[in-house]
Amino acid sequence: MDIDLSQFSQVFFEESIEGLAVMEAELLNLNVDNPDSESINTIFRAAHSIKGGSGTFGFTAVANFTHLLETLLDEIRDGRRKMLPEHVDILLHSVDVLRGMLDALMAESEYNDPKLQELERRLTQALGSDHTVAETPQEIVEAANTQQKTTWKIHFVAGEHIMRCGNDPMLMFNELRDIGELKVTLCQGNLPPLDTYDPEACYLSWDLELQTEHPQEKIKEAFEWVEDECQISYQQLKQDTQPQLAVAPSPQLEAAKPLAAQSPASSTAKAKSNEGGSIRVSTEKIDMLINMVGELVITQAMLGQIGQQEEISQESILMLQQGLEQLASHTRDLQESVMQIRMIPISFAFNRFPRLVRDTSQQLGKKVELILKGEETELDKTVMEKIVDPMVHLVRNSLDHGLESPAERAAKGKPETGSITLNAYHQGGNIVIEIIDDGAGLNTEKILRKAIEKGLVSPDEELSDEAIHQLIFKPGFSTADAVSDLSGRGVGMDVVKRNIHELNGTIDLRSRKDEGSRFTIRLPLTLAILDGQLVRIGEHIYVVPLVSIYESLQVPADRINRLSDEHELIRLRDEYVPVVKVYQEFGHQAEAREIKDGLVMVVDNSNEKVGLLVDELLAQQQVVIKNLEDNYTRIPGVSGATILGNGTVALIIDVAGLVNLAGIGHSNEHAA
Repeated sequence: MDIDLSQFSQVFFEESIEGLAVMEAELLNLNVDNPDSESINTIFRAAHSIKGGSGTFGFTAVANFTHLLETLLDEIRDGRRKMLPEHVDILLHSVDVLRGMLDALMAESEYNDPKLQELERRLTQALGSDHTVAETPQEIVEAANTQQKTTWKIHFVAGEHIMRCGNDPMLMFNELRDIGELKVTLCQGNLPPLDTYDPEACYLSWDLELQTEHPQEKIKEAFEWVEDECQISYQQLKQDTQPQLAVAPSPQLEAAKPLAAQSPASSTAKAKSNEGGSIRVSTEKIDMLINMVGELVITQAMLGQIGQQEEISQESILMLQQGLEQLASHTRDLQESVMQIRMIPISFAFNRFPRLVRDTSQQLGKKVELILKGEETELDKTVMEKIVDPMVHLVRNSLDHGLESPAERAAKGKPETGSITLNAYHQGGNIVIEIIDDGAGLNTEKILRKAIEKGLVSPDEELSDEAIHQLIFKPGFSTADAVSDLSGRGVGMDVVKRNIHELNGTIDLRSRKDEGSRFTIRLPLTLAILDGQLVRIGEHIYVVPLVSIYESLQVPADRINRLSDEHELIRLRDEYVPVVKVYQEFGHQAEAREIKDGLVMVVDNSNEKVGLLVDELLAQQQVVIKNLEDNYTRIPGVSGATILGNGTVALIIDVAGLVNLAGIGHSNEHAA
């Protein structure tokens, strides 16, 4: 009977994508002139696993294409072909194509990228080319004598559950046919009586006779998927004694035939895409969760016993208080453990940048070294997924605009090879990500000239260098003289800033001429739970992220300056801070309508201080964030909502959105 393998295919997709990441990393670090044998073996094993899995699930196109890669890698690792720079380029592009093919399979759509046919042609050409390792006549004779064909007898007893796991013995036999001449004989297996026969079980065994020049390790690769659940024995029968100096037909010629289209049978095994993705969790974390749930069950039983008492004594009240304290402690520990499950190292995001830097620097004709720091720093998986695109744009921006060409760097007395550093570390309740380059820095004169041309600032307006730098985040702003694949359309930096703000984060820019630029992104560790300060405005309760708060204070009238009917400043030590009257922006009736009558909460807005006028400060507590945009609609100045302990809903203030709603610019240059 047919077995539906689609229930197992998601695991195959995840492992294949991880294998492609391993291949890409090893290829980028490979020294072509002196390739490391272990790196070549690692790349080969990843390709071989993808080929085997795709064949099992009926993804014929993926299996056939990966077979070409495997053949090329097999010749390189065996020393029959010299590793060339164009091989690395072909293999890297093949990784991209395989990712696209797997994505198409997960989405149950067709893959029609013309790069596939181009890569088939290049692989066929590479396999048919004469770039084999040069040998002396003596080496040719020695190689001929060592390439004597050996006949192996293999007894293969399939495991009873082999078919349930999606493994097909015929696919393994086909792999053996690729490396030699195979004769297959079905043995009379011990079949059970018909009334006890399980149609999903396998009771068969085979005798295989294989004549090949490959060693036993190569033969065992065909069975590596099932060697733990099957019985396999190998016996060397005989060996041909005549040296064979004639060149046999190359096995890659058969592999280089045009790829067949996706087989009709594969349509039944297409995977259902998993939109939510998955996270691999260690058994230690699972065991910890089970222990904590056990503690909760014990506490619940104790509280339930108290609730069954007919009379509540003073001793019962003390036990109830202790039980509630234990419940709060266990709940807090359980919450932290659950959040830890969602935390993954930022290396998952950093790992895609070596390839990006390599390809882009080659396209631009620049020499670039990528430095990665803090790769083990952890953050929430959701934050990770949403921060990758802004990081990609910032790195591409540094490559295109920041770093100079080798000639320009040499003229400035710099090393010809520029550097881009990605750094991540924890700071308080945030994760900080830095993108640093040692390039030319921002050209303030050019930025200001472009901004005046576009009407973003007036010609007579005086701005500091920091304020000019912030102009690159304006929509439609670009200093590129020509539109290219990398820049010049004026779309990107404003989107980067908006995306980061949507994550309740901030982005800061520091740049010096001919020394480089530093983009600093600050993000919450998770988007699910927030440490917040509850504030009251009239009858309404709001939550302000605790990490955004500098201080709260009452301001006397002599420290308040009015710029207009709508904008007021407070003098806070040696600086002036603009104040947003929150009740005006949200349309509430507040008790404190003037700054002197209420409390001013000084908060961070992209490294600039802004005051929020509120009536009263309430408690500090952790709140669970609920997305308003998914459940209701997007509200300016509000990043989400939460449910308080008494069941009421409190909105979470988006500081950056509220400041923009109030019409206060990013910088406080107007305070002068």
